Amino acid sequence: MSRTAQGPLLLGVRHHGPGSARAVRAALDAARPKAVLIEGPPEGDALLPLAAEPGMRPPVALLAHAADDPGRAAFWPLAGFSPEWVAIRWAQSRDVPVRFIDLPAAHTLAAEGDRQDGGEPDAVRLDPLAVLAETAGYDDPERWWEDVVEHRGADGRPQDPLGAFEALGEAMGALREAYGDGGHARDPVREAYMRQRMRAARREFGDAYAVVCGAWHVPALRTKTTAAADKALLTGLPKVKVETTWVPWTHRRLARAGGYGAGIASPGWYAHLFSAPDRPVERWLTKVAGLLREEDRQVSSAHVIEAVRLAGTLAAMRGRPLPGLTETLEAVRAVMCDGSEIPLALIEDRLVVGDVLGEVPDTAPVVPLQRDLSRQQRSLRLKPEAQERELELDLRKETDAAKSLLLHRLRLLGIGWGTPTASRSSTGTFRETWRLCWEPELSVRVAEAGIWGTTVLAAATAKAEADAAGAGELGEVTALAERCLLAGLSEALPAVLRTLADRAALDTDVARLAKALPALARSLRYGDVRGTDAAALGTVAAGLAERICVALPPACAAGLDADAAAELRGHVDGVHGAVALLADAEEGLRDRWSAVLRTLAGRDTVPGLIRGRAARLLLDEGRLPAGETARLMGLALSPAASPADAAGWIDGFAGGGSGGGTLLVHDDRLLGLIDSWLVGVPERAFTDVLPLLRRTFGAYEPGVKRTLGELVRRGPSGTAAATAGGAAPEGFAPELDPARADAVVELVRLLLAAPPPGTPEA
Repeated sequence: MSRTAQGPLLLGVRHHGPGSARAVRAALDAARPKAVLIEGPPEGDALLPLAAEPGMRPPVALLAHAADDPGRAAFWPLAGFSPEWVAIRWAQSRDVPVRFIDLPAAHTLAAEGDRQDGGEPDAVRLDPLAVLAETAGYDDPERWWEDVVEHRGADGRPQDPLGAFEALGEAMGALREAYGDGGHARDPVREAYMRQRMRAARREFGDAYAVVCGAWHVPALRTKTTAAADKALLTGLPKVKVETTWVPWTHRRLARAGGYGAGIASPGWYAHLFSAPDRPVERWLTKVAGLLREEDRQVSSAHVIEAVRLAGTLAAMRGRPLPGLTETLEAVRAVMCDGSEIPLALIEDRLVVGDVLGEVPDTAPVVPLQRDLSRQQRSLRLKPEAQERELELDLRKETDAAKSLLLHRLRLLGIGWGTPTASRSSTGTFRETWRLCWEPELSVRVAEAGIWGTTVLAAATAKAEADAAGAGELGEVTALAERCLLAGLSEALPAVLRTLADRAALDTDVARLAKALPALARSLRYGDVRGTDAAALGTVAAGLAERICVALPPACAAGLDADAAAELRGHVDGVHGAVALLADAEEGLRDRWSAVLRTLAGRDTVPGLIRGRAARLLLDEGRLPAGETARLMGLALSPAASPADAAGWIDGFAGGGSGGGTLLVHDDRLLGLIDSWLVGVPERAFTDVLPLLRRTFGAYEPGVKRTLGELVRRGPSGTAAATAGGAAPEGFAPELDPARADAVVELVRLLLAAPPPGTPEA
């Protein structure tokens, strides 16, 4: 029995169960207790009045975190169909006292901290519903729960409001006798505290109170124990100071194990079952039809009618009182999706789980940083949403630039609401594309970041300064400088630059210097794009570039293995791109860098991979004549060179990862040089070189390889012989034709959306 002759009303529920929620409401209406006690942390009692405010919309969660360590936190989520939420709202609507009675979060969070410091986690935990379902002959606990609880009363006959609680309590009692705590090692301590709170309620209200808790705890709360025994279990528990608040939650998060340890697979379906006044299957399939129509699928009323019939037939064949989610989805797949899993996956994502995001009133207690973030979200019209979406920003617009600054500042604080992604509409530096998705855990990240300041700007500034002081490598500081400019942290930039200058002066590793330079070069461009002053980086960047120019040649000639040579090749590419960005601000830098590349290209002690790459970069810049290129290639690919080094030179010069395939297609001169060498390689050397060449040319895209094969198939008139004889191959001229080149200028401007010549923007 759930209520003894002289005892309180014990309502054992399944957390987040709509059937339990309806049964709780019916039981409370029938019993009309003088107080309601609910499984949950007592620190949340002061926040319960907020549940009645108009701005509160579930799903929400009670968040408790350690005051001195916000990262140590726990959530107690509640949906509109959660029995606990229904009990809270029932009590508030009738002015009945309502309280939480679980073990305080102060003890729970302290115990979690001890466990993280090396304590043993709980043993494998028993799933009571799974055991009961298996005992009843079901292989799916969800389907058993639907049949026994969710579909209870489907035949229309009146039901005893306490009958389900009595039966479930007896079943849990049998399980507790057989399995004890079932691997839930902390449950005896929690239940001892619940019994203490029940004793306090009895002194105040007698036995005219109700307890809403997980059905697993009902047998322990019925057990007759002494107050002294319970007090002994609670003596000496670790404790920390905690802060609590309400935060928005999502249906998607309810689908994961958490909070009460009760993740549910279909929160959207459960929300529908709880809210549907009648004919739940018909109403659900109507929602499904609406979603599919939004996705441009042809779904008519006849489809809905046929799906309802099929779901009912499947339920009858399986002996179920009503179609459950399994039968409903099978009917949808067969009738509305033509057997396809693709639209069914959309239905499961959007409707079975769902992206509902709750709301909490502005009066809920929050850290000052959260209040400033909420204010900016409202002013910029950046509403947090559970469903992932893309946001396109044009940095030339004031509002979009402010949104970009906010998102970059939050990322610097470790609050990953937005993630930068490649734009599908533009590659210009004045555009940004973000992927936004608000997860409930971000509320914890905001609380953690609150130690840095009371506003987003102040907190990001303080965090950047601290990160600069604690950076371990030069690359970390340069990346931080870039992030400061992206986030508009002008006050933090001087401290970051001082650290950057100090680290750059002391660092002697050319690889680290080369890795740091590209970020600085990119940062110098932000002054134009964002209106921030990045000129202070110029001196540091110029000094870094000079040191790289001096140190790179010796570093490349120091007996590098294949992996080290590949890493340095990447650094050479990065520095080359950075020099192109810095050349306008630093006079003579491009010439000095070209001299370094010439040194690398002509020094036989440098690995072939780097020599070939240096030659290719010089050729692209127009600083290496075709004859000189052929000479360097001939030396690198001569019989005296090792096959591995020769193949490395080809990989560096025409490797697929550098666009070499496309270049060979459109530049017959380069193709002729490589073809001439390849046909002259001796048979024995060719056998050794072939695997390495296959790796190089195999990286080209299929279309590029087909085109190269066709060009080579044409024979000498199309490649090497024509080049060697000085005649241009078919389709090519010996010199650039200015008239023909000028004819495409307007088309190129149109494609690039460039302003016409003569305008100030040109």
